[in-house]
Amino acid sequence: MVYDMSEINSLTILGGVNKDGADEPIRSVEITRGEIVGIVGPTGSGKSTLIDDIEQLAQKDTPTDRTILVNGEIPDSSIRVDPRRKLVAQLSQNMHFLADMTVEEFLSMHARSRGKEASLVTKVIELANDLTGEPIAPHYHLTALSGGQSRSLMTADIAVISDSPVVLIDEVENAGIKKQAALRLLAGEGKIVVVVTHDPVLALMSSRRIVIRNGGMIDIITTSMQEQDVCSRISDVDNWLMSLRETIRRGDVVEGTV
Repeated sequence: MVYDMSEINSLTILGGVNKDGADEPIRSVEITRGEIVGIVGPTGSGKSTLIDDIEQLAQKDTPTDRTILVNGEIPDSSIRVDPRRKLVAQLSQNMHFLADMTVEEFLSMHARSRGKEASLVTKVIELANDLTGEPIAPHYHLTALSGGQSRSLMTADIAVISDSPVVLIDEVENAGIKKQAALRLLAGEGKIVVVVTHDPVLALMSSRRIVIRNGGMIDIITTSMQEQDVCSRISDVDNWLMSLRETIRRGDVVEGTV
């Protein structure tokens, strides 16, 4: 099956086996465009393995024996090996550029390769600066960007220029960016967003969260209205802490009371 990237409406995970070789209790999870789904569980439970299966579009050929469907069908094998047709983009905590070029040169090259307008470069930089407390200028060299700047730039690039309809995010809570805004940006662009997280704000921002234990999907929790209310309240605290970090980063004096 050959896909137009704009026609990708769903991704389905068909359950395989856990670390003991037993069938996963959850046998099927469908994720649709514009949806944010969390993956939660203890350290070492197999969360990153699940997003690796998604990234590879596994077809019972990984240790988990899972199958990934696109629009409810087995995807064409060529999209698993052809980078020009890659359906999945990934963001992680450890992301740095190696190319010795400026931000503007990199984004312009990416836009041309995707057949997109050069005017999108300005939009990407503006969005990236909305996500980070460290401003990014077009003439900055990629190799000089901090980790937070790099992740902000790639988030905005994926949202605006990249055709990849699926975005996998691995523990971005400590990545030095405005995490809530990043998820809303990607979901708002119609991406299928899957986020591995220990962060209560990100977990409760998700419409559902897949619970992983011993390498297997053991439960799916739909975020309730009560949890959404909790998310709203802790988001206020999280935003205050981010503002406080920016105050300290600028070298200003913290004023007021907690």
